[in-house]
Amino acid sequence: MKKVFFIAMYLVVFGAFAQLQTPEPSTSTKIVQTIGLTEFQLEYARPSAKDRAVFGNLVPYGKKWRTGANLNTLIEFDDAIIFGGQEVKAGKYAIFSKPKPDQWKVYLYSDTDNWGLPEKWEEDKVVAVAQVNRKEINNFIETFSINFNSITTNTAHLQLEWENTRVDIPIEVPTDLKVEASIKEVMANEPEARDYYQAAAYYFETKKDLDQAKDWIDTAMKQMHEKPFWMLRLQSLIHAEAGNKKSAIKLAKESMKAAEKAGNDDYVKMNKDSLKEWGA
Repeated sequence: MKKVFFIAMYLVVFGAFAQLQTPEPSTSTKIVQTIGLTEFQLEYARPSAKDRAVFGNLVPYGKKWRTGANLNTLIEFDDAIIFGGQEVKAGKYAIFSKPKPDQWKVYLYSDTDNWGLPEKWEEDKVVAVAQVNRKEINNFIETFSINFNSITTNTAHLQLEWENTRVDIPIEVPTDLKVEASIKEVMANEPEARDYYQAAAYYFETKKDLDQAKDWIDTAMKQMHEKPFWMLRLQSLIHAEAGNKKSAIKLAKESMKAAEKAGNDDYVKMNKDSLKEWGA
């Protein structure tokens, strides 16, 4: 009787706590990517070709596709963006697509709680449709991939790849608007040397107002007792771009000396290269 009791207890406990675990055929992926000052989160499942023809077969041409596997492929962003030329509010959306041999349509859809495609497709839930050209790629992509590529401070591509197909959806983010608002606010409230430096660096890198960038970096350096080599480096580049090569050479030499003292070989080389370019 005791033996039967313990066997019964074992089966109850085993059934409660031991569950068979096997890997999903299409693995789940999560990506967090910052573009400029905008954060994106991407969640999707990645099916593999497994010796099957994909587009025009496994994924039919001319029909809407879940753009992945299993649950909806989801994208979320915390600012309003431009997706394929269309403005989209901040939020979470499902990604669907309609592949064709030469062109794709890629949809952002407001209903994100579906397994695969929605049972009923509702056009009023489509918040954006990007029409993009399909690109043939030489290397075979076994497992479906979505990535952010060609990233700048204001733009990127949402890149879909599988088999020998690549699709790039252009994305624009409001980095410039956010930075300009931040600069305006900080400059009105007793900015520090670091603030002037960051503002100058942004204006210089984005090729905005060079005179303003020069004024800011010069102001930053006047506030520094010990001048860091990276700030001297930026000041030399801005002075060179503004046409003051004599000052740029002097500043580059100071930056190189400070970088040598700090043991930063990268900045030593960059300054040497600039001095050579400027004929010093």
